[in-house]
Amino acid sequence: MTPNTMVVVHVDAELEALIPRFLANQQTALSTMQEAWRQQDGETLRKLGHSMKGAAGGYGFDAVTDMGGAIEQAAKAGNYPEVAAWLASLAHYLERVEVVYG
Repeated sequence: MTPNTMVVVHVDAELEALIPRFLANQQTALSTMQEAWRQQDGETLRKLGHSMKGAAGGYGFDAVTDMGGAIEQAAKAGNYPEVAAWLASLAHYLERVEVVYG
């Protein structure tokens, strides 16, 4: 993905009212995980990655599911450089995501 490329996610129209809050929650989780990374708080990173992995797929955000799972696994392994890379990917994704309902 190039820096200015939008990421298009197709979401069922029935979920339209829920998506803005879902995305806001992902931004909040990202901020919390970035702080947990700074403090090398693997347990918080693991829990939030796991929650993200579980919730995102139900809304159609498969990439967030994958990133959440990767963050969870890297945190379990204590691999903070890998966690940092996934957090950067997640931040980039959330900045670029465009939702199409239908």
